[in-house]
Amino acid sequence: MGRSKEFEETMVLQKAMEVFWQQGYEKTSMSDLVKHMGIHRKSIYDTFGDKHALYLKVIDHYGEFSTAQFKSETLKAKTSYQAIQYIFDYIIEGNEDKHYGCLFVNATTEFGPWDQEVLEKTENAFNHEEKFIAEIIKNGQEDGEFSSKYDNELLGEILHNVLLGLRVLVKTSASKEKMYNTANFFLDLLRD
Repeated sequence: MGRSKEFEETMVLQKAMEVFWQQGYEKTSMSDLVKHMGIHRKSIYDTFGDKHALYLKVIDHYGEFSTAQFKSETLKAKTSYQAIQYIFDYIIEGNEDKHYGCLFVNATTEFGPWDQEVLEKTENAFNHEEKFIAEIIKNGQEDGEFSSKYDNELLGEILHNVLLGLRVLVKTSASKEKMYNTANFFLDLLRD
């Protein structure tokens, strides 16, 4: 009879996510994971597989974590303008004072096209975000809050690309003022 697990998988996956999110895949060693997850190396392998398999599970976990937080706050907005403003604030101000950027962006830039599994997961997440943003814009257009001069899907695409750029900038020494200039310009564009 095997030993029962002495840890809750979601909690240790959250801890692994923090390490990969902060350090990236390459800089994270199995020793780092053992230390931060608080479980034995054998337990990591038995439960999650090797480092790469764990990383893929972390990407999925991050997707659930960030999507739930992102959507719940965005959907609380009374207007589409407030929803888009929240998205900018969420990215520029950081997530619980963590300025590690976006794990999807970090994974994409670290792995590029060389890891098909990572690429598939991040592209799927990006497509989902883009559609969600396009829907917010469409609602704003239907309510007369945003101009209908441009197609909502095109604006969703463009805004998503702007947000990806901001997710990279938050990891640099770029000022918040510079990032908010971009946000305000785009919000004005939606109303023109």
